[in-house]
Amino acid sequence: MKLPKIELEDFLGIDLAGSPKKPTGLAYIKDKVLLTQLVYEDELLLEKAVKFKYVYIDAPLSLPYGRCDIEQRNEYHFRECDLKLRELKIKFFPITLGGMRKLTERGMKLRDFLIAKDIEVYEVFPGAFYDVYHVKRKDKKAILDFFKKFLYSLGVFIENRPYTQDELDSISCLLTGILQKTGLALELKGIDGCIIIPKPLFNKP
Repeated sequence: MKLPKIELEDFLGIDLAGSPKKPTGLAYIKDKVLLTQLVYEDELLLEKAVKFKYVYIDAPLSLPYGRCDIEQRNEYHFRECDLKLRELKIKFFPITLGGMRKLTERGMKLRDFLIAKDIEVYEVFPGAFYDVYHVKRKDKKAILDFFKKFLYSLGVFIENRPYTQDELDSISCLLTGILQKTGLALELKGIDGCIIIPKPLFNKP
């Protein structure tokens, strides 16, 4: 299969926090080097995000069909894409659960702002990325080792240093985006949203 040519510097991965008081992880590639940073306030986050063509966000970017807003009290807690995640036995938190409501609200605002700037915005899920590749979600060493192999295949250097979980998750968002644009990801679509997850590429580490 011939893969489409992409520019790696067009992609941004965002591990979004539900509140500006907590760190949001960003990951992107520049001059064949993987870079990460932590930001807090929306202003700095948006200032960075508008520089990219494709943005992949770890946050719910839509509401379940039948729900007008995130604070509405009704029986609709899952989107079709959430149920497809469940069918794949990938664990996740419902978007109406506790702090997920704030994350969803912030994610949707970020999505709307970026779409208005003609930027492509996608919802991704680091937990699914790790599960697909059989890497424990909180095992930082195993995650970093996997990223090194993955990025080496792209000709990209990643610094060998301690990373926060927010940084690691943002890298998984970025890599999911690259996989999508090269035809190597699954799009779990429904009438009320879409989540991008990787297709299996490698044997179990």
